[in-house]
Amino acid sequence: MEHESILKSEFMDAPFYIMFYAIVFLFGICVGSFLNVVIIRLPNNESLIKRSSHCMTCGEKIRIIDLIPVFSWLFLRGKCHKCGAKISARYPIVESLTGFLFMLVFFVKDLNAESIITCVLFTFLIVIGFMDWDTLEMEPIILALIFLLSIPLHLLTDSLTLSERIIGALCISVPFFIIGEVSRLFYKRCREEDIRGIELGDTLLMFAAGAVIGTKAIIVSAFLGIILAAVCGIIYKLFITKESKFAFGPFLAMGIAISALWGERIAQWYLSLLIVEN
Repeated sequence: MEHESILKSEFMDAPFYIMFYAIVFLFGICVGSFLNVVIIRLPNNESLIKRSSHCMTCGEKIRIIDLIPVFSWLFLRGKCHKCGAKISARYPIVESLTGFLFMLVFFVKDLNAESIITCVLFTFLIVIGFMDWDTLEMEPIILALIFLLSIPLHLLTDSLTLSERIIGALCISVPFFIIGEVSRLFYKRCREEDIRGIELGDTLLMFAAGAVIGTKAIIVSAFLGIILAAVCGIIYKLFITKESKFAFGPFLAMGIAISALWGERIAQWYLSLLIVEN
């Protein structure tokens, strides 16, 4: 069903767009600031709200004025105001990424329930991606929250049928699970290091996301994730480190994010190429 576009209405002028997207970006970087806390503390079972933000080197409590997302890092030139220790550039990167993604969601999907839920999905994907990169693990609670997004999305929108969500949850996750178990059973190295060709977290991520974005989009996201991981994996091992373990989750998260916005179009484009060739 086609819905009238709110943000692209002829009654909306340039000042409105500027104000709207500025507010969205500012809200996004504030959310991103909290995501930094989640990414660091959740794997260590630390409270997300009880302990104040502090310097990771000297332990000094961060001043309120230094908690302004992105801008405080720039003003401090990436250093602690007390001990001068470097503050990771990841903090403003995560904050800016969240802000830009929120703007992109509303630009692509307009202002509606689906766009708001997609923004929430993107926050979980950011947490999953960075957390998996750091620890090679995904928090089950975040995966469960991604899956639960399919409920309000199904109730509030008509983008997908229930069968499309069920098939989407299973069509990639089941093959991923089989590949992971088979690799562990038949490859000695996987057994010795207790690793799978595809980890269980990756499988659960595709299951949860498949219920949210549907069959076509999750298939596209799997292919995108594999391609991105292959390219980046080669570069990573050639120029950075030759360590055997390499996080797959961040690339699946990127594939899911792209597919959440353009998965249907990418699938239709690919199918049109097959039809033309035949």
